Amino acid sequence: MIDTKDTKILVVDDEPDIIEFLTYNLKKEGFNTYSANNGRDALKLTSRILPHLILLDVMMPDMDGIETCEKLRENPVNEDTMIVFLTARGEDYSQIAGFQAGGDDYITKPVRPKVLATRLKALMKRYGQRKDSAKEENDRVLRFNDLVIDMERYLVFSGEKELMLPRKEFNLLQLLTSKPSRVFTRDEIFEQLWGTDIFVGDRTIDVYIRKLREKIGENKIHTIKGVGYKFEP
Repeated sequence: MIDTKDTKILVVDDEPDIIEFLTYNLKKEGFNTYSANNGRDALKLTSRILPHLILLDVMMPDMDGIETCEKLRENPVNEDTMIVFLTARGEDYSQIAGFQAGGDDYITKPVRPKVLATRLKALMKRYGQRKDSAKEENDRVLRFNDLVIDMERYLVFSGEKELMLPRKEFNLLQLLTSKPSRVFTRDEIFEQLWGTDIFVGDRTIDVYIRKLREKIGENKIHTIKGVGYKFEP
């Protein structure tokens, strides 16, 4: 979970008293707080500060919370941002509409400060788990423009086309793409793919490099004469 002092929260409400009350209590809990009094200003401020969580009033003039949430979710940079709706008791508000718009939770007014802090800390824990999960996914799947390498499932795609790579070719590609632009010497490649106890011919690596180039493109693997090879996305 992200520490509260590192957490940026944007409060969006058209009532100044609500903004003052929420920002005061969130600051007491150590959160970094920002505010906007309408949806359009919230969109602009979000692009600038990239908040971790947005407290978003539902009933606002001009652009309500549902529309604001939808527009926030249209921008990929807000994909992981937690969005929590604020709704007054008795408002004609559909939770389903809020979740369909991309909301993560909702809190009913009047807000109790301690309850609010507890809910937000729980949401930020979910945020941390979401980011960890995305990182694990990125570690398993490497993407280089149109080239996608799924390390876990031993799959390689060039655009929409799945490439059929034997194990040694896949291992060679995996090694070269593990550190793009780094030059791997021929000795390093031999040791990583065949070990020091197995003898293979001097031209073996060249054959595998040629086969890889035929499948993923000639311009991705570069020969460093007298040294080895490197992968350039």
